[in-house]
Amino acid sequence: MLKLFRDGKIWTIPNLMSFFRLLLVPFIIWAYVGRQDTALTILLLAVSALTDVLDGQIARHFNMVSDLGKALDPVADKLTQVCVVLCLAFSFPMLWILLGLCVLRESTMAILGYITIRKTNKVPGARWFGKVSTVVLYTAALALLVFPKMPEWLTTSLIILCIAAVVMALVLYIRYFTGLWKQAGTAKPAGQE
Repeated sequence: MLKLFRDGKIWTIPNLMSFFRLLLVPFIIWAYVGRQDTALTILLLAVSALTDVLDGQIARHFNMVSDLGKALDPVADKLTQVCVVLCLAFSFPMLWILLGLCVLRESTMAILGYITIRKTNKVPGARWFGKVSTVVLYTAALALLVFPKMPEWLTTSLIILCIAAVVMALVLYIRYFTGLWKQAGTAKPAGQE
């Protein structure tokens, strides 16, 4: 794990934004479960989503991309997603299936990410399919928060869409990581051309 700190970019603005998103998670749970305040929950999720979009843009624009940020950003995303799905699962029981898949995906991703760091000596960044999955989950969660009494067929359709996005991202990430491993295995050491 010390490899995450090798570039010396720890206290950057994007990393602080990711830390902030991690700190928002208990407040999102408190707003939804403790206060039962949907408006506050939506506001906190919007702040989290906005900082998620901005941290990547700031990191790339101001050359603040770091290995820690590549690891921390998805952790903040996934922890937020899991907490939101968990909160909503008490109102929409079909979300327990999605929650189980999210936990499976994140556990698999953590293991594959660790193996990738060990095999390649690099921290892999987020891919487009992970971002699509995140957008689908946030959009569905927002719809369920704003319209909790929508028709059952629409709720079911949204949840199935989320399940498909999570499974798609998991399959494509497995392919991505195993591809990185193959590249690392076939790469010639420096000086052996």
